[in-house]
Amino acid sequence: MENSKNENQVNIELTEEVSEGVYTNLAIITHSPSEFVCDFIQMMPGVPKGKVRSRVIMTPQNAKRLLSALKDNLQKFEQNFGVIDEGENPPMPPMNFGTPTTQA
Repeated sequence: MENSKNENQVNIELTEEVSEGVYTNLAIITHSPSEFVCDFIQMMPGVPKGKVRSRVIMTPQNAKRLLSALKDNLQKFEQNFGVIDEGENPPMPPMNFGTPTTQA
């Protein structure tokens, strides 16, 4: 029984550099038939140019799992800390990378 328990374990390495994370305040999501690309961008107030701080590429199946996990975690967060005020979304410049986009 002990062996089957160890077979289901996953060892995930988190380097010190990655553990620091990056701050972003805009996400641009594009997709093709085989993958989703999530660009996490840092925009500074009054500056018309942002910088992509991180890019994550995943399969459509993993994107759907991420959406489900985010919904679940947002619901738990709001149960513990109250409803998140989305405030006003500042207007964003039009961006087109040749694929459908979504902003978050």
